[in-house]
Amino acid sequence: MTPTLAEVLASAELPDSDTARLDAELLLCHAIGKPRTYLRTWPERRPDAEQLRRFEQLLSQRRSGVPIAYLLGEQGFWSLQLEVSESTLIPRPDTERLVEVALELGPQGAAEVLDLGTGTGAIALALAAERPDWQLTGVDRVAEAVALARRNAERLRIGNACFEQSDWFTALAGRRFDLIVSNPPYIAADDPHLQQGDVRFEPGSALVSGADGLDDIRTLVQLAPAHLQATGWLLFEHGWQQADAVAQLLREQGFEQVQSWRDLGGQLRVTGGQWRG
Repeated sequence: MTPTLAEVLASAELPDSDTARLDAELLLCHAIGKPRTYLRTWPERRPDAEQLRRFEQLLSQRRSGVPIAYLLGEQGFWSLQLEVSESTLIPRPDTERLVEVALELGPQGAAEVLDLGTGTGAIALALAAERPDWQLTGVDRVAEAVALARRNAERLRIGNACFEQSDWFTALAGRRFDLIVSNPPYIAADDPHLQQGDVRFEPGSALVSGADGLDDIRTLVQLAPAHLQATGWLLFEHGWQQADAVAQLLREQGFEQVQSWRDLGGQLRVTGGQWRG
C-alpha cells in the first residue's frame, strides 16, 4: 500500500530550499495532477505508484537545484499564469515594477509599445492585458522564446500582442513606438551570483552582458531613438547597483526626464528617459 498524501509530504526532504514545504506541495500536486487545495481536503488519499515515482523524480531534480518553475513548466507573473521553459528566463516579481512604471508613463489612449528581449512574453502580455487599446510587439532573438511567447498569448487569449524573432531592432526597420520597455541581460560576466540559485539553470545569454553588465543597455540606448516617437519613453529593468550608470547613458544620448524607480525591496530597479526627438 502506498503512503497517504500527508505522509508523502511529511517525508519529503529539500534541505537546501528556503521554501521546502511549498516546493514539496507544488511538486506533489504537479505529479498527481491536482490543485493545492486537494492536499488539504484529502490528505488521507493515496497516490498510485506512478504518481509517487514522478514525485520522487521531481524532488530529486529540485534537490539538484533545478528551479521550481522549470519543473512545473509555469510561473505566475502580474495577473497571468505563464508557460516557461529553459530557453527563457523565469519571470520574477521585481520585473512587475517595470510593468507598473510603463502603465504610469505610457499613453492613455491607443499606442504602439515594444518589449525588447521578451522571453516568455511576460512584460508584453501584462501590458496588453491591462491596456486593450495598446498594441504590443515583443521581440527576441531566440526562436524558441518567440514560439513560447506566442503560445502564452494564445492560451491567455490576449489578442493585442504579437511576437517576432529579432536581434533587438534588426527586424523592426522603419518602425517607431510610443513606448519601449526592456528587461535585457544586465549581469557582469564575472558576477559570482551566476553560480548560485536558479540562475545556474537559466540561459546565460539572457543574463550576462559584458564586463560590467551594461553592454546590451548601451546598445539599446544608442539604437532606441530611431524607433521612438517624439515624447516616447525608454524604460529598463537593471541591477540594483546600476541605476546611476543607466541614467548617465540615457542623459548622454539626449534623453530627458531621466529618473529611476524602486522595487518592492527598496532597490532602484527601473530607469528610464523620455525622447523628445
